[in-house]
Amino acid sequence: MSKVSPCLWFDGEAEEAAKFYVSLLPNSKIETVQKNPVDGPAGKAGTVLVVEFTVAGQRFMALNGGMRVEYTHAVSFKIDCADQAEVDHLWDALSANGGQPVRCGWVRDRFGVSWQIVPSALPKYLGGPDAAGRQRAMQAMLGMIKLDVEGLRRAYEGQSAA
Repeated sequence: MSKVSPCLWFDGEAEEAAKFYVSLLPNSKIETVQKNPVDGPAGKAGTVLVVEFTVAGQRFMALNGGMRVEYTHAVSFKIDCADQAEVDHLWDALSANGGQPVRCGWVRDRFGVSWQIVPSALPKYLGGPDAAGRQRAMQAMLGMIKLDVEGLRRAYEGQSAA
């Protein structure tokens, strides 16, 4: 169990969001669902109040807090992706059904939560030994919406786009 767990605030969508998030990655599951014991600001007795869940080994809590709260990009969840196929899979899932793609590999999902979908190769290109290559890779990344591993590699190596 994680000692520190983010709590995501929802207005009646906690269980739907948790089920969606656990469908994205292996080592993910719903842990517990707690219901409202009585009618109150967070909902009627018997409706979902809290869902505790794990995504890729990271524990989360989703709370139906009883009112809409807007998320910002000031807090996001970064997912390290092994390859372009994983980037594509997560990007497509998180941007579907009202999700909003944002620059540089960020996407806001249909619930308003921000995610960074990052290929594990990114530090190699942004922090590699070639200063000019780092600069080219950074410029390439700044022009991307969904990150493209091959495009970052070509930029770092000084190759033109295919």
